[in-house]
Amino acid sequence: MKLPASTAPSLFDRETLSRRRARAQDDALFLHRAAVDEVQDRLSLVNRSFMAPAIVTGFPHIWQDVLPGAVIVEDVEVLDLIPGAHDLVIHAMALHWANDPVGQLIQCHRALRPDGLLLAVCLGGETLHQMRSALGQAEIEVTGGLSPRIAPMAELRDLGALLQRAGLALPVADAAPLTAEYRDLFHLMHDLRAMAETNILSDRLMRPTRRKVFDRAQQIYRDHFATPEGRLPATFELICLTGWSPDASQPKPMRPGSARMRLADALRTNEGKLPD
Repeated sequence: MKLPASTAPSLFDRETLSRRRARAQDDALFLHRAAVDEVQDRLSLVNRSFMAPAIVTGFPHIWQDVLPGAVIVEDVEVLDLIPGAHDLVIHAMALHWANDPVGQLIQCHRALRPDGLLLAVCLGGETLHQMRSALGQAEIEVTGGLSPRIAPMAELRDLGALLQRAGLALPVADAAPLTAEYRDLFHLMHDLRAMAETNILSDRLMRPTRRKVFDRAQQIYRDHFATPEGRLPATFELICLTGWSPDASQPKPMRPGSARMRLADALRTNEGKLPD
């Protein structure tokens, strides 16, 4: 059974995303390969064998050999996932382009068996903060205005809260920042196009940007962020989310007031009153 299409506002132009992914260059997809490493590291810490995994991705050729027998699911608004069919669902580097990220996690949750694991990797709020700052300042100086250029990506705490909203148990969110270095701003923008991670905001500026904006942004970027060698660093914050489909076998917090030992006794310290 498929879920109805989401009624959430369309922040992103998904048709443009599909076209850009189709033109992506394989040698530029280093973020996906870094995400594969993160996924494998986290799964190695789970004392369980997963027999029915599924992977949601916009780049099947990167992820198809990560887990033997995994069902590869296209990254679309309504995921082709069968309820209760999987013991592991990986949402791979696509959640930051979702118009309804909570809906995506809910769909993944419904596809899990009891005590099944959801592992999502996406880009977080620190991604391209240097470029965001330089372009914003440059556009204000040159044009007197500001247009949406880089997608507003969620912060770590907010993404962790989405797991709870999706009904998942034992939620954990952590970050794995990466830094790449570029010759100049145009080198960075070329790389973003090659990996299909450029601006697809529905309200993005549709007319060409004046070259003067980019030239000024290049200077601001270099003045504020350049390395001693003159390279421009670009941060990519990989956020890793894990949550479990609720099950009676999972550990649960103790009921308030049920402790049998005072904290002071456990810490072997004297308990005193606070001053008035």
